[in-house]
Amino acid sequence: MFLPSRQPRSTVGFVASRLSTAPLSAFWRSTIGKKVVMAVTGLLFVLFLLVHMAGNLKVFFGPAEFDQYAGWLRTIGQPVLHTSWYLWAQRVVLLIALVLHVTAAVQLSRRDRRARPVKYVHGQRPRASFATHTMRWGGATLAVYLVWHILDLTVGVANQDFREGHPYHNIVADFQVWWVNLIYIAALLMLGLHINHGFWSAGRTLGITSAARDRTVKAVGSVLAVVITGGFLIVPIAVMAGWVA
Repeated sequence: MFLPSRQPRSTVGFVASRLSTAPLSAFWRSTIGKKVVMAVTGLLFVLFLLVHMAGNLKVFFGPAEFDQYAGWLRTIGQPVLHTSWYLWAQRVVLLIALVLHVTAAVQLSRRDRRARPVKYVHGQRPRASFATHTMRWGGATLAVYLVWHILDLTVGVANQDFREGHPYHNIVADFQVWWVNLIYIAALLMLGLHINHGFWSAGRTLGITSAARDRTVKAVGSVLAVVITGGFLIVPIAVMAGWVA
């Protein structure tokens, strides 16, 4: 739309900003927009978990190599970036993605309840997998566990024998405590269920709806859930069994 030159600059800026932000704002307010945000951020988390899991498995190569790997993470991007800048940039991106993911999930849940204020009568509830039923409270459980995980192995305040700069020692010390292992294992099983259903849901949101592709997405989601869950679980199991000490 043409704006006359006599229009005040402040008004021109306001209109321009509205034109540029209105589509994005409308996208976020829409149900499909929130589902797309959940799908994209969820896939980002899956990618991060795969890389994080692969790095954790280096614990089987011994303390020297694992601690060296942990130190290398702080040097990524050098000399362009200063020490740990990459890690902090990664944390900021993941935090933003987490806020968007959780916010979209909560708002979609509220919309679903408002759209169906009367509960299903007994026997009429649609069939769904166990993972579907656990997506909401399972996601909340994972959010609480994430806070615990940071306090435990990143900050160290929840670790009984945390030593700054010695991640191998911190992992071994942590997983020698039985109740820590129970928390970790329960959270990982919940994560597997979340990935299994969430990956399939993300595929449908992003347009994979044909029967053949739907089966493929389900299979890939199941494989990812097993690989990620198993890859993380093997570390505390190895510590408990004495394979890593």
